[in-house]
Amino acid sequence: MPFLEDMKVGLRRELGTFTFTAEAIKIFAREFDPQPFHLDEEAGRNSLFGGLVASGWHVASVCMKLIVADGVRARQEVEARGEEFGTGGPSPGFRDLRWLKPVFAGDTLTYSGEIVSVRATASRPGWGIVQSKNVAVNQRGEEVYSFIGSVFLPQRSDRN
Repeated sequence: MPFLEDMKVGLRRELGTFTFTAEAIKIFAREFDPQPFHLDEEAGRNSLFGGLVASGWHVASVCMKLIVADGVRARQEVEARGEEFGTGGPSPGFRDLRWLKPVFAGDTLTYSGEIVSVRATASRPGWGIVQSKNVAVNQRGEEVYSFIGSVFLPQRSDRN
């Protein structure tokens, strides 16, 4: 992660896209969320959703994968400029998790994150907490998923 001082409210990053195939939905569901509307097209059609849908936890897991990959990209960008990259983490948690619309087989989601809060911590000198609103939007421009995530980042000003 970059340093706390590098983070500004409103800073937004595109995290990436992911297409949820019927096969991927079923594989994830069999392992982690074996509900009928995630496992079978017919059961999905007969459910409130009206079709096979991805588990919300699948949608969240893809988001986490893209957040980690974005961290790798950010490190490469900073180091390519010859600058130091702070090692952050872990996350003290998240809040306001929302699954706003179902994600159907064939949907492509675009994930992004925007910083909503940056603050130093009194309990951990030399560290701060950054909060980001992370969202996923489908190919129709509909927001389908969101949460506010937090991560610890080191402060550059306290480093030797």
